[in-house]
Amino acid sequence: MTPYTIRRAEKSDAQVLATLEEAAFGKHAWGADGVAGGFCAAGVEIVFCELEKMPPIGFAIWRAAAGEAELLSIGVVPDARGSGAGAALLGAVFDAAKRAGAGAIYLEVDPANMSAVRLYKRAGFTDTARRKAYYRSGADAVIMSKNI
Repeated sequence: MTPYTIRRAEKSDAQVLATLEEAAFGKHAWGADGVAGGFCAAGVEIVFCELEKMPPIGFAIWRAAAGEAELLSIGVVPDARGSGAGAALLGAVFDAAKRAGAGAIYLEVDPANMSAVRLYKRAGFTDTARRKAYYRSGADAVIMSKNI
């Protein structure tokens, strides 16, 4: 059993999410405006990963549409990486996506982000395609998918 609690974020959590996102991604963060916009986008759900009576240590942002789901972003604060929080978040997204009627879930990842790639592969994702120069840095993105 996971020591984590997964809870759905509320609009009042926008600053919490912005702080987590900054801690997880640093200069690559979406920023407060991008995070706030995520709460308003149609079909987007945001979940937090928490330890009892502690602030959230991770988040996942995803959406479902037309029988598929897309993981838009997932992040865990550096001190909690490798603790199972990312896997707990993915599991929560899989469960919610199934309830929403999704048969598969997709994501994009920078192939240089080896910790994320390992997390996704352990969760059963496989490489599906590649997007050339997808990131601001000019790096490609690997599209990964998993049937759920």
